[in-house]
Amino acid sequence: MSDCLFCKIVNDEIKASKIYEDEKVIAFNDINPQSPVHILVIPKQHIPSINQIDESNQSIIGHIHLVINKLAKEKGLADKGYRIVNNCGKDGGQTVNHLHFHLLGGRDMQWPPG
Repeated sequence: MSDCLFCKIVNDEIKASKIYEDEKVIAFNDINPQSPVHILVIPKQHIPSINQIDESNQSIIGHIHLVINKLAKEKGLADKGYRIVNNCGKDGGQTVNHLHFHLLGGRDMQWPPG
């Protein structure tokens, strides 16, 4: 999608602090971190939100979670804990209409989240 911020990152039209990339996903540091570790993991394929996951693309969710698991271990978060967040839709707090997951850690996560 030509006007999508995350698609522009996928296509290297906008630079991001990438920390992981494979044929299906990219992970990069959030430009407005909410915790000491705040990484976004996005599919390279444009999927607007979790609402558009169906049988044709369902495997991307599992792959994203495997990547999050790997990154959490690499960043030293796995033993103490971390949070995975997916905002869906305007009322859910989604500000970029491209499926993405936040990996947050490095501090005590409060509840409720806000």
